[in-house]
Amino acid sequence: MSSASPTSGTSPVRRLSLAGVLRLRRPSEIWFKPALSSVAAVAPPNLLLLALGRLDLAMYTMAGSLCALYAHNRPYAARARTLAWVVLGMIGGLAVALVTASLTRDAVVLVTVGALLAAVQKALCDATRVGPPGNVVLTFISSAALFVPQSLGQIPGHLALAAAAGVWAWLVGMAPAPIRPHGPERRATAQALNAAAAYAAAHGTGADEDHAPARAAGYAAVQAAWQTLLALPATGARATTRQALERLVVRAEVALAAPADTDPERLRAWAHALRGAGRIPRTGDAPADTDELLGVDAELAARPAPLWRRLGPLAPIAARTALGCALAGYASLALGIGRPYWALVTAAALYQANLTLTWSRAVQRVVGNLAGVLLFAAIAPLAHLGQALLVLCCLALNFGAEALITRNYWLGSVCVTPMALLVTEFAGYQATGDLMTERAVDTVVGALVGFLAAVVVTNRRAGNRVEQAVTAADRARERAARLLAEPVPAPGALEAARRGLAVALTDLRATADGAAGEWWGRALPQERVVLAERSGHRTLAEAVRRQAVRPDRGAGTRTEDVRP
Repeated sequence: MSSASPTSGTSPVRRLSLAGVLRLRRPSEIWFKPALSSVAAVAPPNLLLLALGRLDLAMYTMAGSLCALYAHNRPYAARARTLAWVVLGMIGGLAVALVTASLTRDAVVLVTVGALLAAVQKALCDATRVGPPGNVVLTFISSAALFVPQSLGQIPGHLALAAAAGVWAWLVGMAPAPIRPHGPERRATAQALNAAAAYAAAHGTGADEDHAPARAAGYAAVQAAWQTLLALPATGARATTRQALERLVVRAEVALAAPADTDPERLRAWAHALRGAGRIPRTGDAPADTDELLGVDAELAARPAPLWRRLGPLAPIAARTALGCALAGYASLALGIGRPYWALVTAAALYQANLTLTWSRAVQRVVGNLAGVLLFAAIAPLAHLGQALLVLCCLALNFGAEALITRNYWLGSVCVTPMALLVTEFAGYQATGDLMTERAVDTVVGALVGFLAAVVVTNRRAGNRVEQAVTAADRARERAARLLAEPVPAPGALEAARRGLAVALTDLRATADGAAGEWWGRALPQERVVLAERSGHRTLAEAVRRQAVRPDRGAGTRTEDVRP
């Protein structure tokens, strides 16, 4: 999967590039869903507060409303649980911030608490893979709440507002379920089929290494589809639909392992049939499917790693977040800025899987925020004509932020920045020039100090995790090879081993890519990575041929009698 030739290691110092950092991507297929959900969750509480003349309480309702941004890629049963945990996490962070604000007005203490909260939120969001927007929204709310004057007697009421808005956000997030109850899993399956088709179509047009990015994208899409389907109930009314989708994901995985034996157009036809609410396509190989789904049952029986074990590898990222946020806030205080939480949140938004990605996010954040400050200057005169216009402008920017952020983070930030500035005016209009200056300075300070903290706190464990991932991939390959050597493997055993190997190779590529973006790390075992990937994919292809599950090029696209 790597385009690099085998080498003994990589340079411990890597160049940070600006190439492609601001390039726009194609929008997400469901870009409008989080955008509409955000507006639907934020608008009613804000309009109600406007009617009551208490727009100054909007920060608390927005804490709950913004939870509607999460879990749009999850099946509805899993989405219900995820949204509930996000709401509880949001209220928990808000409660800590409000209690701290009521007990002290020492800005240094407030920044310190905000930085520690940001580190905890970052670690938990990454460990649970909650997905975008990750910890940034949680940190924005808790950090802002730290600097709002508060008394202990007010806290229950403010938390009740956040909880009520959170319940409404949960309902908004679950609203599409009666209309398209299988929409998320159908989309995930279609994406896996399309990604596999793209790799199969490209295979044979050049050297295999030339198509490594397409193969990596295909395996990532297949793995995402499996994670989506495995989150569904294994029994009950949804089991039949889930099994029909599992067969399609298996075909996508088979196509990645044996692209030469794959008809890309058939995969695309299956993916197209999954759009809307039509019947789910059949693969037409029931005996093989039955054996493959035994492998799915084996995966369902495996228990996930405990949370504490998933948190361990994230210690360097959490340390970066705590240190960077604290130093950014302290620097803002030293400069006399009245809202150090802006610098704190800027630093918290930077930290990605490695230093290279953190650098890219820092550039995107600065460019987007400074452009957003200029947009605020254009919008402020209109928003200051009345509180109703202020709320409507915030809603429009809220929609724009979620609609554009999938194109590139900086483009979404162009809308997020003026929206955040307008929210500060819910309690009363402020001088536009002062707000612009403070936000611009805090953005630059937060990005600069936050990135320097990432440079200082190196991820020394990255190389060890690559070694562990290589070992895991080798073991998975050996297990599959042993089963291939048996005349008649146990039912489902070869399929379970094949997908276990596919998962191990996906994890290996993600781990190697993450470690390659770190500075000052020890040389990575690049040769072992490349050899493990090559031998692993050969074994995958051999398993596919052994199971004789090649798609039938002559068959048409049939459908199973399964309604969404």
